[in-house]
Amino acid sequence: MCVRSARGTMRSGSMLQLAALVYSLLSARSQYDSCKSLVNTDDAGPSWEFYACQPRAMAMKRYLRVKVEPPGVTCGNPPERFCALGNPYMCFSECDSSNPDLAHPPKLMFDQENNGPVTYWQSVTWSKYPEPLLANITLSWNKSIQLTENIVITFEAGRPTTMILEKSLNYGRTWQPYQYYAEDCMEAFRMEAKNVRDLSPVTALQVICTEDYSKWVGFENEKNLHFEVKERFAIFAGTLLQNMEALYKRMDINKGLRDFFTLTDLRIRLIKPATGGTFVQRKYLNTYFYAISNVEIMGRCKCNMHANSCHFKDGNLMCECEHNTTGQDCGKCRKNYKAKSWRPGSYNPYPMGTANSCPIPTPQREIKKGGPISVQGQGVNKVIPNRKSGYGMPSSGGQLKRPQAPEKISKPPQTQPRLKPRDQGNIKDCECYGHSNRCSYIEYLKIVTCVSCKHNTRGQHCQHCRLGYYRNASAELDDENVCIECNCNQLGSRHDRCNETGHCECKAGATGLKCEDCKPGYYWRLGCFPNVCDNELLLCQNGGTCHQNQRCVCPKGYTGVLCEAGSCDPEGGNCNAACTSLLSPWVALFSALTMLLLLASPYE
Repeated sequence: MCVRSARGTMRSGSMLQLAALVYSLLSARSQYDSCKSLVNTDDAGPSWEFYACQPRAMAMKRYLRVKVEPPGVTCGNPPERFCALGNPYMCFSECDSSNPDLAHPPKLMFDQENNGPVTYWQSVTWSKYPEPLLANITLSWNKSIQLTENIVITFEAGRPTTMILEKSLNYGRTWQPYQYYAEDCMEAFRMEAKNVRDLSPVTALQVICTEDYSKWVGFENEKNLHFEVKERFAIFAGTLLQNMEALYKRMDINKGLRDFFTLTDLRIRLIKPATGGTFVQRKYLNTYFYAISNVEIMGRCKCNMHANSCHFKDGNLMCECEHNTTGQDCGKCRKNYKAKSWRPGSYNPYPMGTANSCPIPTPQREIKKGGPISVQGQGVNKVIPNRKSGYGMPSSGGQLKRPQAPEKISKPPQTQPRLKPRDQGNIKDCECYGHSNRCSYIEYLKIVTCVSCKHNTRGQHCQHCRLGYYRNASAELDDENVCIECNCNQLGSRHDRCNETGHCECKAGATGLKCEDCKPGYYWRLGCFPNVCDNELLLCQNGGTCHQNQRCVCPKGYTGVLCEAGSCDPEGGNCNAACTSLLSPWVALFSALTMLLLLASPYE
């Protein structure tokens, strides 16, 4: 028996050394693809070394659910005939939902065509013009994903004249704009047209309106519409993305940058179809509609740098968590591994990163009434006053257990005096939901409160969000990402605080979730200002023309905000009737004063 046991031990040790040798012979790991590696040292022998890790990018369209609204916007019920936008007399296409060969359901946006005939989703025609032809296409993953490539949407009947791409971080509870698309950004959204190449590291997360994908260039040309992800990466990593280390460093210190490329849902809001670069022609309304043949979305599961693989199970994506973490996004520590608060993995040092594993459980603490609470392990051996006895709780390290798993309390000695009610307290009151590992007893309030709440939380139990942050409805209370930054637009909002749904309080004229847009009748210029002029109510007078709603360009001889006043320059020959009539009373008054001065002067 002993010999077999020794041989078994030797065999086990040999296998571990062999495994370490195999690991050492493998090619060098690429960026964050391994969560751990078996290393062999002369002193300690084989042991595991842990790294930050993330899954590989993949085609996310395979795992989404699609919803098209409003009901009835998909063509085919009743059957309908369509004409080509470029030639309204070519009406050979038919949509009939009852016929599989003629139907155009939403799933055809995501199928694999494999060099076969092009298949596409199609909307009804704009037969109800001038009522807007609106369609919302919502893509949902029921999982946080991170974009790694450009989003590409392929349109088969011309790219829309006006469209908004929106995203949600909380499973569709709230939405925020990702990018605006329009043939004329100022007319459609009161925004100046921009391109990603116009952005800088300071403005890299700005939501812009672009005209690059909405102008009519011909039916057969330019079907694709982009949301540029790699171009925004390039702002930090260089044109050819050769300096990814700089990008990852930014992501480590800037949660907003990480969140910008993270989403749970994507929504395509189609507002106005392609019109061929002309005004809508009522007799050809069956040429105006939406048709999408493909949506490409490359990304990876968000696993907080605690997993390098993600599997699809029971219709949902799930991270295969390492580093003693658990949850759909590896967003919390496994049971009994909460010796300190959970943290995501870090990209630094590049390209291995830091795992920030959930540590081994903290040893149990022995609490004695009338004496200090002794906390052992994790390098902690400190005490502070306790509600029970005037002595203590740990001032650092060793997070206390949650209320449903109270600490074991040893019985006090029989000679221990009975505590007065005002001195009594309960150690389980120190519940910080993983956002702090320190508690303090406030004697005059007779409460235990968490100290130095992290992750943008506050309150007695770190259960509230700091000002400027709001509760992430999709996260548990012990999730590091439970509080989301309001990100109110500094120029459009009254302050940096928002309500519980993330809506900011806007200044006069501003609107939108983050106060980043202007209401009708206002224009954006480092804030929202009321239109000086327009083409309906505030008309420029005397032949003046309105320039971008901001000022009237007056013809020669007129001045004023609305060109309402005449201007006169007699020497230059620039007088008009309005100017002359305005000057006449002043000329008469000046003549009268001159005569009075002459009469009052003494004769020579």
